[in-house]
Amino acid sequence: MPEANSKTECFVGVDLGGTKILAGVFDGQLNCIGRNKMSTKADRGAEAVIERIARCVQDAVDECDLNLKQVRGIGIGAPGAIDPESGKVVFAPNLQWKDVALKKQLEKHLDIPVFLENDCAGAMLGVYETELQAKPKYVVGIFLGTGIGGGIVIDGKLYTGFNGSAGEIGHMVIELEGPKCNCGNRGCFEAIASRTAIFRQIHNAIKDGQKTLLTEMLGNDLNDLRSGDLRKAIRKGDNFVKKIVEEVAHHTGIAVANLINIFNPEVVILGGGVIDALQDEMMPIIIDTAKNTAMSGTIKGIQIMASKLGDNAGITGGAVLAKKQTK
Repeated sequence: MPEANSKTECFVGVDLGGTKILAGVFDGQLNCIGRNKMSTKADRGAEAVIERIARCVQDAVDECDLNLKQVRGIGIGAPGAIDPESGKVVFAPNLQWKDVALKKQLEKHLDIPVFLENDCAGAMLGVYETELQAKPKYVVGIFLGTGIGGGIVIDGKLYTGFNGSAGEIGHMVIELEGPKCNCGNRGCFEAIASRTAIFRQIHNAIKDGQKTLLTEMLGNDLNDLRSGDLRKAIRKGDNFVKKIVEEVAHHTGIAVANLINIFNPEVVILGGGVIDALQDEMMPIIIDTAKNTAMSGTIKGIQIMASKLGDNAGITGGAVLAKKQTK
């Protein structure tokens, strides 16, 4: 990991998720020089979560032997609908937040300029600027984690739409009578293919008597279940988990096909913790399904690929945002 010296000016990127807060410290060349992670504990309320974000940032900076005065800006990706101008989280179902003044409150804690973006739009910014080197002009990003979000690049610029909420890919309805989503609708992509949805399916099946290696690995309550455990179970021959993951990959491929039909991007990039853990199991199915589902002729020459940034996409995007805004 690149080292920072005492005179280094740096940027902090924060990825605020439904289950975890991840903060990364980046130098001027956007190399990650340190990270810190803690659980979100959203059930404690917005004020407590914001205090945890501030502590996570402070600890990440401390780990790099830097101090907060050397941080030029903090870019934070928050889930749900956000207003970058006011710095408010308008609605974040996975956090149960409505109209939370995240920018203002975090600046009060840390006394550093804070810039806000939707978490997945931020992840898209990180992937686009660093991994794709800002080369393709048309890109769609899909990020599968606790929820599902997306980012859209049109003509080389992040597309945020009329009121800043473009890219809510997770709330495309892909199964009309499907499971209830946190947003209030039924059959959203997020309610079918997010980590939360996968884990819910597994828990429900076990209650109904389904046998799985996961309970042998982790115990009947599956309290410590992670996406990586699904990969381990599949590789040990767990056909139940394999079937669930294959269904999720199939639904994701349908979502990719829909987005290709609508946007005709040069690149579709997939990221988030679920893809990071299950890339080998999911990507071939996603690509095949997208090719078989997209309108004939529309998919020619389009790259469908997994991001190499993994968990770092969100924090990288936050750092990119902070760097752009503090020029």
